[in-house]
Amino acid sequence: MARAERIEAAVAGAAGAGEVPGAAWWVGRRGEPVSTGAVGVHAPGTGDAVRPDTVFRIASTTKPVVAAAAMSLVDDGLLTLDDPVDGFLPELADRRVLADPADPEAGTVPAERPITVRDVLTLRLGLGLDFTAPWPSPTLAALAAAGLPVGPPAPQAAPEPDEWMRRLAGVPLSHQPGSRWLYHVGASVLGVLVSRAAGRPLAAVLDARVLRPAGMRSTGFGVPSAARDRLGPHWTPPGPDGARELYDAADGQWSSAPAFPDGGDGLVSTVGDLAAFARVLESQGCAADGTRVLSEAAVRAMTTEQVGPVDDEGGGWGLGIGVRRTDEPGGRHAGSYGWDGGLGSTWWTDPVTGTTAVLLTNQMWASPEPPPLFAAFRRAAFGGSTAGGISS
Repeated sequence: MARAERIEAAVAGAAGAGEVPGAAWWVGRRGEPVSTGAVGVHAPGTGDAVRPDTVFRIASTTKPVVAAAAMSLVDDGLLTLDDPVDGFLPELADRRVLADPADPEAGTVPAERPITVRDVLTLRLGLGLDFTAPWPSPTLAALAAAGLPVGPPAPQAAPEPDEWMRRLAGVPLSHQPGSRWLYHVGASVLGVLVSRAAGRPLAAVLDARVLRPAGMRSTGFGVPSAARDRLGPHWTPPGPDGARELYDAADGQWSSAPAFPDGGDGLVSTVGDLAAFARVLESQGCAADGTRVLSEAAVRAMTTEQVGPVDDEGGGWGLGIGVRRTDEPGGRHAGSYGWDGGLGSTWWTDPVTGTTAVLLTNQMWASPEPPPLFAAFRRAAFGGSTAGGISS
């Protein structure tokens, strides 16, 4: 079976077996499509088909896109990686740090140094999810108590950015700045940092610096009325009885712009738009039409691993983006970059083979571990690839 057939069979088989209601995918080599398509429906039991231009909630796959906007500001000198963020985010100045991240009763100590732009991009500002600690950690409990819960995306639930930062300022850091990778919260902070550094709302900065130059016409923090027919409902995984629950309706939380555009998990997009974004990084900063979006230096910095292991499976982190530290048996090589979203999305590019693979579904994951469909899709997309091309 040829690679394109294996990819389609993996996705269509999962939809046909009821593993997901619907999905769209794009797999290519050096910007040229190898396999692209869509299967399934927007809602179980209906005939409303998912299409290649369907708009999906991409959750944490948002993170690299917003990081690109930050690196554009670095290119223009509006941000400097190793400068403190205090000037733009005074709420993060003079922070206190838990003496024991597992025991809030142990008190706090002063931060040893200011939080830098690099700390925010590498998720080492001292706040976030620690996957090695019991859930919820004292820090996550404190965030929830402040009205900033860390859970599945809910864009209409958060306050506007200034109030969001004011609440965040009341939560002590769990680790010293620069000392530990902690997931997610730094990406939300990054969105506020980008907005304040540029002097414009995050959505406007992202549109001007990344989305329009890259040709990403269907990506944003909400869906305009003209495109509303391309956004379907989103679902939870099937329960023990096989039934799904509605997570978000078609006219739900992403049908209008949120008060807090979350740089960690707030975007919607399409497989074509994410392929266009991947093309920018693969082309060292240029869009398909030659428009320069980022400098080559910015792309190299983003896609270079910066923090050490973030899991036990070869994962690492660059500047706002996942970067594999090791070869994946039968799949992605070390240096591959991209990220996944817990609402059912994945995008990765393997620079060794020039292979990019995007898969978007309308069903959230049941855990941080990807469902079987995603492993099967990656095997079909990346498995057997060689430096000289994509084997059949």
